[in-house]
Amino acid sequence: MSFSVTASANRNDLRPCDRIMIMDKEELRQQVALFMARCYARGLTTATGGNISVRCGEIMLITPSGKDKASLSPEDIAEVRIADGKNLTPDKKLSIESGMHRLIYLRRSDAWAVVHCHPLFASLFSASEEAIDTSLIAESWFLLDNVEKVSYALMGTERLAEEVSRSAMHANALLLENHGALAIGKDLLSAFDRMECLEQAAKLTYLSKAVRVRGLNSEERAEIACMR
Repeated sequence: MSFSVTASANRNDLRPCDRIMIMDKEELRQQVALFMARCYARGLTTATGGNISVRCGEIMLITPSGKDKASLSPEDIAEVRIADGKNLTPDKKLSIESGMHRLIYLRRSDAWAVVHCHPLFASLFSASEEAIDTSLIAESWFLLDNVEKVSYALMGTERLAEEVSRSAMHANALLLENHGALAIGKDLLSAFDRMECLEQAAKLTYLSKAVRVRGLNSEERAEIACMR
């Protein structure tokens, strides 16, 4: 089934499956704009920083470059063909990290949403040799497991896209060295949830230096892994 049917088409002239596809795409556009605004409201990124995408069949819907992330509308969201990276909305300037999102979708068929942000504490650990301890509380161990650290590469480059997509084969939460964080999910809510949880884990790791903490032992971690 082709995704070339546009939202401007007369829905009454379309087959039911085509109408569903259009509604799905419009709904996903709204979700991308909504979750980007939530990232900004939660302090997970700056006004023009970060990017979010979601898979929609053969394309991905992704936030544009240079727009205020607190006030995006569904009409602002760009479309990119996953197979070859073609911008299907040439009137919109693509995020410089669109290649990174695209390679993740190409390498992981189970990835349906990607959230890339610059949260304060997680970004601090991205510039540190210390790791975020996700085993301090059960929720972060359940949602994140271990966090992969991706070696530094210039933002927006093919090298960064390659490094991140390779690391994404082994984890749903990544720290991009001296850059920020990235989370992958089965939908936008799960990816956003992981991003929030990653930032919380980073805060707890930082604060744990000031208080004595217990942390989950190996048996408890294994028990949670079975639940996962």
